[in-house]
Amino acid sequence: MSRIVILVGSMRKGGNTDLLAQAFAEGAGKNNSVEIVSVADYKVNPCIGCNSCFTREGNQCFQKDDMVEIYKKLRAADVIVIASPVYFYGISAELKAIIDRLHTPMRNEFRVKKLALLLVGAATLPELFEAIKLQYQLVLNFFHLENAGMVLVRGVKDIGDIKGTKALEEAYDLGVSMK
Repeated sequence: MSRIVILVGSMRKGGNTDLLAQAFAEGAGKNNSVEIVSVADYKVNPCIGCNSCFTREGNQCFQKDDMVEIYKKLRAADVIVIASPVYFYGISAELKAIIDRLHTPMRNEFRVKKLALLLVGAATLPELFEAIKLQYQLVLNFFHLENAGMVLVRGVKDIGDIKGTKALEEAYDLGVSMK
């Protein structure tokens, strides 16, 4: 049984990214502990690159925001799932702020072994997800993490569009495969 944290990068509650993350969580919840962390519920400032976390006690960031709570959740996770809408070929700014705040020695205390990726985009271009997949692969390589899988969904724009695709079933099945 793994502890899975899903970082949902959409500010739109009940949108396509939320639905995809929920489907994954339902599947993963059969054999694991799953927690969804939605950027819509937290206020996280962007990293300013000051590197003060490298010298502060406990490697704490000087910024006083909700990232403290997210660090606690990620520190206990075995698997992290990144779920994001795609804006201009990248993940959401709110989710990127959280990821950038992992530029801290504190991440060395994390026990994460696997990473998964759930992406939703309105465009249907074949290369829609390539930039994000490259960054994802670089993170896997740098931290020696296992790729737990991906569900990449094109052509869904309006709330609920994802319901007409096989993506929810794919996300559920990916979740069930988590160990």
